[in-house]
Amino acid sequence: MRTLLLFIIAILVGLGGVYKFSGKTPVEQSQETVQALSQNVEAFGNKAIAENVRNQKAPAESDVSFKVQGKELCVDERAEFSCYEEFFQESVQKEGIAAAFAALRAAYQDNDYVRAQCHPLTHVIGRTAAGLFSSVGEAYLNGDSFCWSGYYHGVMEGIIDVIGYSNIANSMDSICKDVAALRQYSFDHYNCVHGLGHGVMVLTQNELFDSLKICDNLQDSWERSSCWSGAFMENIIVDNKNHFTKYVNSADPLYPCNALDEQYKGTCYLMQTSYMLKITGEDFAKVFSLCGTVEQAFQSVCYQSLGRDASGHTVSDVAATKAICGMGKDFSQQSNCVIGATKDFISYYHSDIEAKALCSSFEDVQLQSVCFATAESYVKIL
Repeated sequence: MRTLLLFIIAILVGLGGVYKFSGKTPVEQSQETVQALSQNVEAFGNKAIAENVRNQKAPAESDVSFKVQGKELCVDERAEFSCYEEFFQESVQKEGIAAAFAALRAAYQDNDYVRAQCHPLTHVIGRTAAGLFSSVGEAYLNGDSFCWSGYYHGVMEGIIDVIGYSNIANSMDSICKDVAALRQYSFDHYNCVHGLGHGVMVLTQNELFDSLKICDNLQDSWERSSCWSGAFMENIIVDNKNHFTKYVNSADPLYPCNALDEQYKGTCYLMQTSYMLKITGEDFAKVFSLCGTVEQAFQSVCYQSLGRDASGHTVSDVAATKAICGMGKDFSQQSNCVIGATKDFISYYHSDIEAKALCSSFEDVQLQSVCFATAESYVKIL
């Protein structure tokens, strides 16, 4: 699996010119960029979801333990999330963040359970590390982006836990202030405010609607959207060990998006297809049909989200992704799927070379045109 760190470095560099040269208003720029950043993080998050789904089973005998410096840990009956959680908490406290990540990377190589729980385990490292620093910025400087930036989300969970429920609403605008001051609307800034969304979900014990309202205390619209995306991601990434939510419903695959106020729906549907695929046994044709029942204004977002999942589930394979988007029943479904897939190809490889190979594979001239146009515009954002 490619390292997310290289992607983060590249996107930080690439976004530098967006605000200076795009010719758009700051509001338009911020809205466009938060959608791009949100889709990028969720693209990697959905690869994590796909891996979680594939590994939702009891660990095999060969997976129930891992070794650190020759010592076998989390063996047999202790092969559960709490054992790994305790180990990484102690590792941060006694040996430091770098040592904890070194142990996680080593276990990741040959332990299916650790791979499936990697993102929540990096949350554990981040939450523990939050108590070691005096500011968010300092904690971020000492962080690691391994496994979809979960460390940064965990830092925010730890900081928000200290702030507490009674003080959080009045504190929202100040929490990421030092990170924004270094580089506003950067990936670090996004991760900080996106992490707020994760953190308030922990604080409210996964009360999604309450969490969204807390995010609304942010004065900046870009930050509000970023915070919502964190709350929705926390709600969707259900690993049955460290996250629990009542705001999904297998009998109503569009929930909670279809029960939200209008302002939240676009961000919600940008994640929802991952859950829809999970409960349908990764039946893309069925999810295309489900997206067709979404409110008209958000159907294109749903199809684009499905295109991102198509790329994520196939690990950005041209033929397999093309075949999935071809399941769309009409041009709207297929073209929006292509848009989502193309963006994910570029995010995954941090290059438009593979995306252009996807574009060239389409026999339909219109789909090919949509694909190339998307690649051309999206690579500029990166």
